[in-house]
Amino acid sequence: MTTQPSRTTTSLTSSTPAAPLISLTWTDHVTGRTGHLVVDRLVRGVSSGGLRMREGCTLDEVAGLARGMTMKEALHFNSDDPTARYIPLGGAKGGIDCDPRSPEAYGILVRYLRAMRPYIERFWTTGEDLGLSQDIVDKAAAEAGLVSSIQAVYPLLDDESTARQRLADAFAVEVEGIGLDELAGGCGVAESVLAVLDRAGVPYEGTRVSVQGLGTMGGATARFLAAAGLRIVAVADIKGTIANPDGLDVEALLLARDSYGAVDRTALGPGDAELPGSDAWLSVDAEVLVPAAVSYAINTANQAQIAARWIVEAANMPVLPDAELLLAERGIAVLPDVVVNSATNAWWWWTLFGDIGADADEAFAHIRRSMRSLIDQMLARSEADGTTPRAAAHAIVADRLPVIAERFGWYG
Repeated sequence: MTTQPSRTTTSLTSSTPAAPLISLTWTDHVTGRTGHLVVDRLVRGVSSGGLRMREGCTLDEVAGLARGMTMKEALHFNSDDPTARYIPLGGAKGGIDCDPRSPEAYGILVRYLRAMRPYIERFWTTGEDLGLSQDIVDKAAAEAGLVSSIQAVYPLLDDESTARQRLADAFAVEVEGIGLDELAGGCGVAESVLAVLDRAGVPYEGTRVSVQGLGTMGGATARFLAAAGLRIVAVADIKGTIANPDGLDVEALLLARDSYGAVDRTALGPGDAELPGSDAWLSVDAEVLVPAAVSYAINTANQAQIAARWIVEAANMPVLPDAELLLAERGIAVLPDVVVNSATNAWWWWTLFGDIGADADEAFAHIRRSMRSLIDQMLARSEADGTTPRAAAHAIVADRLPVIAERFGWYG
């Protein structure tokens, strides 16, 4: 198994260790499969980060994701807003090395959660991530004896019962048959794209987009972008790439997905074509690429196929660091995951802490305002410092983490 590079070794501030606070690997006594937990940082004694399941998941990967969660939490900290109830948590992540479609997967998930129960009860709040839906996580958590996958945060709430009901109500909200929880992240990614287009003076109409992954994040992103007038010219799933230079019928493709985001090819419309090669989505003629599936999708070899102006990271860590350097040399900007896909996590906490209610319009408006502000801050810092957007995001985090640590403390 090849260990992929991560961005976990750089210390963001003198108060942030290069090594995570907690790093452990669990071995399932039934199957021999492994799982990992990394707590990068605590704030008020609590950390936040989802649980993913995929074949080949490594401790190094989980550590990189945990550091990314620390950054996402810090980026949504607004010290100038005295009315904000959501106070950032620390960053953490869990991962299980197993194909989620395996017959063994659910049993492994339950046993992993049982093993991690002391951490989840005390200081790790978790939820769905790659390969796992929230429904599956909730079901397995209950079977593992947990009150909730986010119960560690309950002591920080002013009114636990009201807050829990508000979040439950929000998860019950549907928009055209799709759960609000499945749309929040894609709304944030789409707003990131729109913000960068506005900043560059590029009209929405006619702007072409290629999306890798048509699961929860990629599907919602495609839907919001199409609704804004952009043209989705390609989507990639596990079977390959579907393309149409005149624009795909996004709604038809979404209706033809299975539970893993794979599209039934019998649903393709006139002018739709299947492109050969697993990386065909990269070379499609488009201004914007949205990798919304797996980590490490863009490497030093296949980055040469890309001619888009922007890569907007809806997935976690889809662009390898060395590839990003080469892209920057060619004038291709990468909008980093720690900003772009942070709305899902933030929406949970905005809702639970009471900054927003269980209402789709209120949620989308709050997400759009917050994401547009973050994108503008990041790109303004990038221009001022003469750095990449990722370096600018890191710089903003480096400014905020000492403030968070001083004001709220690591251990509460």
